[in-house]
Formats: sequence, structure tokens, C-alpha cells
Amino acid sequence: MASLNSVSLVLVISSCFVIALGGNFHQDFDITWGDGRAKILNNGELLTLSLDKISGSGFQSKNEYLFGKIDMQLKLVPGNSAGTVTAYYLSSQGQTHDEIDFEFLGNLSGDPYILHTNVFGQGKGNREQQFYLWFDPTADFHTYSILWNPQRIIFSVDGTPIREFKNAESLGVAYPKNQPMRIYSSLWNADDWATRGGLVKTDWNQAPFTASYRNFNADACVSSSSGSSSCTPSSTSSSSNSWLNEELDSTSQERLKWVQKNYMIYNYCSDSKRFSQGFPPECSLNTSA
Repeated sequence: MASLNSVSLVLVISSCFVIALGGNFHQDFDITWGDGRAKILNNGELLTLSLDKISGSGFQSKNEYLFGKIDMQLKLVPGNSAGTVTAYYLSSQGQTHDEIDFEFLGNLSGDPYILHTNVFGQGKGNREQQFYLWFDPTADFHTYSILWNPQRIIFSVDGTPIREFKNAESLGVAYPKNQPMRIYSSLWNADDWATRGGLVKTDWNQAPFTASYRNFNADACVSSSSGSSSCTPSSTSSSSNSWLNEELDSTSQERLKWVQKNYMIYNYCSDSKRFSQGFPPECSLNTSA
């Protein structure tokens, strides 16, 4: 007999349809702020965000998604990017919103970017993991992916998993599963905290700062207002929907361990000073939460 949770999940998914999108920013995104600092170029194949002393810029997806595999290639701000943050994330709206975050914290020339990740469920976040990357993310485009299904969220870089956040509802931890989310991205000044806790400020002599995007792909359930379609592959999708039940195989688990051993620089599940009264419950479920 199906549980109440599984029944409600089926009902939510049944109001979505699966599509595979890719390639055209005109079709897939709206520029939302920046007064001309965000640009869609090359017939929709390239999007750039820029930041100067007056303003940053940002965009969001036209569609809302409920589970899927989202890929985007980014080339980050080169040179002295200290004080800048390039954010790329999924989010719903409201005080009890869900959110899945990539944030790239700039640094002085020659110092590595910090890749900051977080997961919010029902408005509660504070689940940070941070990483250095094993390449220069400003020299070329690299693929940053979010796999989101009812069982887990997997963050990947160029196909290598860096973080897995498992559904821990059995432990009373809210998990993103009922609220469709849009994709958002922005480039903005955060020199009050982004680089060495705010000690290093943005050098506006280096402005404008520019981040570039290409090769967006969403193999995902798109939220449908009509509720008449179901979460099954559409005629435009080459997907087998395998991501709905995807998990890390043994090879991917080893790659995840390699990243976390060699490139993780912060894990909230290891921060005993912060959680002196005990770690959050999901930490016991999975050390790579």
C-alpha cells in the first residue's frame, strides 16, 4: 500500500510535463535586472552578466521546474574578482521557500575561487559546503549541474559529483519536493562578506566584471498550470526519465570522496563549534550531506 507521502508526490508530479531544453537563452530565460548589464548574444547561444560600481545584473528561467537535471556552462569573472559573487541556483518564493545553491565567491588574482553550496527546505538553510576547484574556472567554460529527484540532490562539476544531499524526511528534515523552482543567476557585489569574511574589498578599477553562460540544458519536469499533463517523456524529450531515480554508482561515489577529501574546505556537518549541541539530523544519514 502506497504511503501518504508517495501518493502526494505522484499528485504533484502529475501536474508537470517533461521537456529537454537546451541552447537558446532567448527562449528559456528573461533578463530581470541590471539596466542593460545583462546581454543575450550570438543568436541566443551566449549570455553575459556584468557588474560595475552602480549595479550588478541577473536573469531567471521562464519555466518553473519540479525535479530534473539542470546543466549550465559558466566562465567566471577573471583576474581580481575579490568581493564579487556569481550565484546560480534553483529557488521557489516566500518565507518557506526551497532552494538549491551554487555560489562562486571571487578572490584576488592568483587565489582560488570558493564554490559555496547550500540546500534550503521550507525556508531553512544553513547547510553549507564549500570547495576549491581543481581547475581555473575563469579560463574556460565548465559545466555545473544539479540533479534533483525525490530521493536526493547531487551537485556536479564537469560530471564529477561534489556533494550529495539525501532526502531525510524520515528524520524530520524538510526536503524540496512540493514547490516548483525557477533557475536564477546573478552577478553582484558582496564585499561585506564574500572574500575573507569581508576583509578584501572590490577593486572597482577592475570593473566591469563579467561572467558568461552557455549550453543550458534542462531535462526536467516543468510545472504546468493546467495540471492536465503528466511527468512522462514528451515528444521533444530524448530522456528516459532515468534521473527521477538516479543515484551515485560506485565509481561516482569514489569520485565524490576524492573531491571531498582533496577540495572541500568547509562542511557544516563537521563544524562542532557551530553545532556544539549536536549536528543537524541529516548529518547522521550521510556524511556527504
